Amino acid sequence: MLSAQDRPLVGEGYDNRPIGVFDSGYGGLTVARELQRRLPEESIVYFGDSARCPYGPRDQAEVDRFVQQICTWLLGQDVKMIVIACNTATAAGLSHAQRVFDVPVVGVVEPGARAAAHTTINRRVGVIATKGTVDSNAYSEAIRHIDAGITVFSTATPRFVEIAEMGLKLADGPIEDYLSGAAKVYIRPEFEEIAREYLEPLRRCEIDTLVLGCTHYPLLKALIGGVVGRPVTLVSSAEETARDVAHILRRRRSFAEPGNVPAAAFFTTGADTAEFRRFGGRVLSRPMDVVEHVDLPELVVS
Repeated sequence: MLSAQDRPLVGEGYDNRPIGVFDSGYGGLTVARELQRRLPEESIVYFGDSARCPYGPRDQAEVDRFVQQICTWLLGQDVKMIVIACNTATAAGLSHAQRVFDVPVVGVVEPGARAAAHTTINRRVGVIATKGTVDSNAYSEAIRHIDAGITVFSTATPRFVEIAEMGLKLADGPIEDYLSGAAKVYIRPEFEEIAREYLEPLRRCEIDTLVLGCTHYPLLKALIGGVVGRPVTLVSSAEETARDVAHILRRRRSFAEPGNVPAAAFFTTGADTAEFRRFGGRVLSRPMDVVEHVDLPELVVS
């Protein structure tokens, strides 16, 4: 059910068109899952660009081109707004997309930065993300824009994407596991060693808040939390992003009608749709009925 603050105003219009959500792969499904929880009557079209994953090591200009291309594709699915559920893509292409497209486009960096700034007590915040997101300084700038007195310590942790996806595959199990309410990720001992190598320097910086600056990383919350320890609060942007989406739909009088039966459609550029359905369903914590393959035209760099 919608919370009181999310409910539409009496007498306003409705819009049953879906919300478009995209990521470089599975990770953005953590955002889609939160949208479904907070806005259960809204339909979703999810696009996972698995064929070009990961985005993190790519040039920002190239990722920006991907963002514009996928947003154009989603608009062809008649979405009413677009959520860039990828931190690297948000940093590279959000502002460009907001200027180009005539539907609301939101990213995951600003909501996560806001949550971190409001959470920290000692004003020492860590950020872990892909190389592209860290190099963009998107989180540091967004957090300091809210509170210039916060010290931000950013570290690229690119192997966490690989670990999250490998952990999902290693944890593959019966269908009942999808319904447990939390993604099952198998953690090998060597995963813990990698996590300590990445996170110990941040822990020594005495951070009290850590931003999970990639939508894959909430899948590793137990691993990451175990290394940094209980005094450190982990911040995922998924919940804050869903809250922003609800506020935008309310302002624009664009909620789905009360009682609307939502639909969820899933698309991937990856060749193995069965794998995307199996492991994506584990992230989403519910089975995916159908996943369709999409071929996007090759981008020509001028």
